[in-house]
Amino acid sequence: MTNATRAEVAAVACAELFRGDGEIVVSPMGLLPSLGARLARLTFEPDILLSDGEAYLLASTPGVGEPIVEGWQPFRKVLDTVVPHGKRHVVMGANQVDRYGNQNISAIGDHARPKKQLLGVRGGPGNTVNNRTSYWVPRHSTRVFTERVDVISGVGYDSARAAGPSARKYHDVYRVVTNLAVLDFCGPDNAMRLVSVHPGVSVDEVVANTGFELHTGDVAETRLPTDEELRLLREVIDPKSTRDREVPS
Repeated sequence: MTNATRAEVAAVACAELFRGDGEIVVSPMGLLPSLGARLARLTFEPDILLSDGEAYLLASTPGVGEPIVEGWQPFRKVLDTVVPHGKRHVVMGANQVDRYGNQNISAIGDHARPKKQLLGVRGGPGNTVNNRTSYWVPRHSTRVFTERVDVISGVGYDSARAAGPSARKYHDVYRVVTNLAVLDFCGPDNAMRLVSVHPGVSVDEVVANTGFELHTGDVAETRLPTDEELRLLREVIDPKSTRDREVPS
């Protein structure tokens, strides 16, 4: 397949985050992670329990904006049961992320007098300490991929090690998908590693847009969507092509 857009490649990369997850709750936050989760459930992971990223469980696998709700999953139940006791894979955004996976969605600048106040830490600490967590970054740049984050919202590998066994036991920051590449934390001491670059993107371009030394060994090319995956994205999951507004080609 040669006519896949960058957004479609990124959506498939987000779907691949859930490969092998099986019967667990997945909580995709944001458009591309939601497309990826739906695509995964319609293809290679039919048993995942899909949420809308907010407070509802979805009965079917609808297109974006067409939820068919089968259950209520309010934050209290999530925090009391699913986060500490259940199996879950959450995909969050990141205003900043560093080489060990520390994520910031709280504030930019000095904490006592920030330049920008953002969402707050939200569920970042609980998600990263208790469940598998991945991140979606729609614009890969040195502003996001920083040497150190200004506030730790999601716990990275160095922070979990420093916090002790209780923080490490279920800690699993899995991957980062961006508009340029896929990255994991299999470098030295769990440092971020470049896994693949999207078609048309060079390793040098990713390195230039990353604000810390990036481990680059055997870098592959992110796989293209299959014909069936393209059909599902274009005709079933996102027929209005909202994906192209988030990731222009």
